[in-house]
Amino acid sequence: MTDGQEARVAARVAELSAAFGDPADPANPVGDARLLEADEAGELSADGEKLLDAFGLNAEFVPTALGGRLERIDSLARVLREVFRRDVALGLGYGVTSFMAAVNVWTAGDERQRTRLAEILLGGGRVSVAYHELAHGNDFLRNEFEARVRPDGSFLLHGAKQVVNNAERAQAWLLFSRTDPAPGPRSHSVLMVERAEVARERLTVLPRYGTVGVRGCLLSGLDFDRAPVPEHALVGQLGHGADVALRSFQLTRSALPGMALGAADTALRTVVSFTRGRRLYKGTVAGIPQARATLGGAFLDLLISDCLCLVGTRAVHLLPDEASVYASAVKYLVPTLLGEAVHDLSVVLGARFYLRDGEFGVFQKHLRDLPVLSLGHAGAAACQATIIPQLPRLARRSWFRTEPAPDTLFDPRADLPGIPFDRLALTGDRDGLSASLVAAADTAPDGTPHEAAVRALALHLTDELRLIQAESLALAPLDRTALASPASFALSDRYAVVLAGAAVLGVWRRARERGGDPFLADPAWAAPSLDRLVRRLGRRPAELPPDCAGRVWEELLRRHTERRGFDLYDTALAG
Repeated sequence: MTDGQEARVAARVAELSAAFGDPADPANPVGDARLLEADEAGELSADGEKLLDAFGLNAEFVPTALGGRLERIDSLARVLREVFRRDVALGLGYGVTSFMAAVNVWTAGDERQRTRLAEILLGGGRVSVAYHELAHGNDFLRNEFEARVRPDGSFLLHGAKQVVNNAERAQAWLLFSRTDPAPGPRSHSVLMVERAEVARERLTVLPRYGTVGVRGCLLSGLDFDRAPVPEHALVGQLGHGADVALRSFQLTRSALPGMALGAADTALRTVVSFTRGRRLYKGTVAGIPQARATLGGAFLDLLISDCLCLVGTRAVHLLPDEASVYASAVKYLVPTLLGEAVHDLSVVLGARFYLRDGEFGVFQKHLRDLPVLSLGHAGAAACQATIIPQLPRLARRSWFRTEPAPDTLFDPRADLPGIPFDRLALTGDRDGLSASLVAAADTAPDGTPHEAAVRALALHLTDELRLIQAESLALAPLDRTALASPASFALSDRYAVVLAGAAVLGVWRRARERGGDPFLADPAWAAPSLDRLVRRLGRRPAELPPDCAGRVWEELLRRHTERRGFDLYDTALAG
């Protein structure tokens, strides 16, 4: 292990995993049994919150320049993956909501706001973000919650925000507010409002919402009645709330799916344990070809997802002018892949998948919790609506023209420069990730059958990109907006799949060049991963070398037996 960034994050991951301990130990206060009890009661685990207090999880959300530990977005996702591995509700309810709020301030706040927010978080406080109004969903520019500008520059807050996580116990809120009654992109602003600044008689906390998943999260709402707040609450420029939110989303959309990978990892681990222990037809379920294929496919989907998460988070640092489209692709596609994988695993688990306690009880909890990550302010349709307007521009200016992304985009352990909060662009006209795909397809080795399969699949993806380019250039003006036809949304789906393929290819090539991880350097995982993506596009490539499935299964069993993560990091797990 090298010194520096990798050593620091690896140490924190190991520390947090050890603190959670063995999930199967019934005496463990943060083991599966106790976390399921808290979920049944609709509560966040008190012992889990104490553990995260002791670990100082909030420091992960505060930039190092302000005294925290946030230096890399991919590292943040990697640390929080250990929390989500145990309990999605604990990950969201304890702190990720604070991160989602804080990035607005790190991105556009002034020195006073950044310093104050760091004090709140490093002191153990929580911050909530309030984008939602149920009447308008993800259509923020129709939100009615008002921050009326007064002659002295201060504001009067009036109206309600619904479905706000930790609304009642947050020390401060980031409020997406209408500051101009006229329609248009300059109608809203972001305000950072501390609870202590609001008169009690001017604020009502709305009743808690019940949920199917993440039952422990404290979702309620805020109703302000002409509550005055000071001028210094404004984050960034007046009327630029949409810009602040869209730049902040590049951080949250790229990071959250990588955290959620921990929950899918646990779901896969649970089903592998079942198949190896459950006897059927004079053997174990693991010996049934269909069951093995499902487990191997889920493992590949986790690897594909982590590849896309990796390039999405690292692009924030390395390609900030391109990060908007990558972050949206991550937030759109990864929850879809993970959700489909966990659903397929539920079929293998059979009737046990809905048991709410016992050895397999954690599975149904993750099955319920994971879909929450596809909702909220960055739902699938909202992410696609961010991608669609950029497709014609990328088709004209970038695809098959741009230089490939730097190799370090694909290296999970390579150092990164600081987070360029002030350089995140709302849109871009370059796509180095797709350029890396095109370059790899032209130069990929094809000496072995596995390498030949990888190269052939890469060529399928480049052919698909050419089709996407032609169709993007032909889009009618209305089909380049959020009011686009279903065909435009399908186009963005295909593009996200191509980006995932580019990420897989880049990670494999980088591992092959660097060495150190024989499995990631082996084309026997890259080929079936690319095959799954190409088939997802409706293409029918040639059959893979027959031993690919065996190599993937062998690695899956090794990691299960040795208690190691099913992601790019092959992380040692507690228990």
